[in-house]
Formats: sequence, C-alpha cells, structure tokens
Amino acid sequence: MPPIASLIAALAAGYVSGSLPWGLWLGRAFQGVDVRTLGSGNLGATNVYRSLGPGIGVATLLLDIAKGAIPVWLVPRAAFAADFPGGPEWCAVAVAFAAVAGHVWTFLAGFKGGKGVATTVGVLLALSPPSFGVFLAVFLATLLVTRFVSLGSMLGAVAFTVALWRFSPNGVASPSFLLGALLAVVVIVRHKDNISRLMQGTENRFAFRKARS
Repeated sequence: MPPIASLIAALAAGYVSGSLPWGLWLGRAFQGVDVRTLGSGNLGATNVYRSLGPGIGVATLLLDIAKGAIPVWLVPRAAFAADFPGGPEWCAVAVAFAAVAGHVWTFLAGFKGGKGVATTVGVLLALSPPSFGVFLAVFLATLLVTRFVSLGSMLGAVAFTVALWRFSPNGVASPSFLLGALLAVVVIVRHKDNISRLMQGTENRFAFRKARS
C-alpha cells in the first residue's frame, strides 16, 4: 500500500473509532433521553454521570477509554500499517490523535462531542502505561481533595506530558511526547469555561452519587 494510503487508512480508523458517541447512544437506549439536552450538554462521561446516573456514566467512561485504546493497539499491527510513513510509533501516534479528534468533533453528533479526556486516557494507556499511571494518580488525588473533575483532568494532562518526556527514550523528540503535549493543550483549551468558573468560584463539584430529584 502506498504510504499516503496507509496514512489515510490509519487516520480514518482512529477518527471513526473516536467518533462513536457512547454517551448519546446509551442515554437514548436506556433512558430515552438525549444527554445533550441535560446538564452541560456535553457528551463526555462526567455530564452523563451527573445527568443519567453512575451506571450509564461509568459505562460511557469505559467505552470512551476503549475507543481510544483499541485502535491504538490494533491499527499499527494491521498489514497496511507496515507502509506508514515514519514507522509504527508514528502510526500509533497518528491513530491516537485521530481518535481524540473524533471524540471531540464526532461526525455522528453534529461535530460536537466530549472534552477529549477519557479518549486521551485510552490512547495514553495504549501508548505508555506508566504515563497513564501518573495521570491516574494525579487525577484521583485532585478529585479526592477538591472534587473538581475539570481541575483533575487538566493537572493530569500536565502530569502525563511530563511523564511521557521522562519515560520516552528520545525525550522531547519522541513522537509520543509530542502527541502528549498536543493533547494536553487540547484538554486544557476544551476546559476554558471550567477554568473561568474555577476562577470565579462557581465550578460544580463532583458528587459520587447522583443527586435525588
């Protein structure tokens, strides 16, 4: 396969996988509602959890992680990936970015998806398990102390970028580090409204149980 065709195939596989709007589909299937009309209107797991409860929220989280991790694991092992320009690591990085882009701008929901955190976590799990562990530790510590999911996500994004730098053999020249830095920027930019609310003291704290109506 020509290298350009291999590139297009890898990007398409990552984007389509990342575009699967599980929060939207699960909300419709189990509660007959469009989660985009509830809470923040976001398709991410946090809004699904808050709006539809822990069961659908956790399922959405796991599926959003999986739609990032699975293509990053599988696509570089496909036959066409042998012709990917730059080699298998660049192939994995390209698929990872495309998956996150699909989650944030899904063609299956009007190009409006989640904030990219869960799918970023998925690709991170596939690319660098130690960096995933660093993210998880920082995220959970921040959430337990502050109960701000947004703050945990952003601090975790900074942490996994530093971890990718430390764990990558080529440091800042590593494709995985460059991807991590780019995805951290995406995560932080997607949280710009949360940053404003954090500064104003109006950001919602996470409740581990759905509030009774």
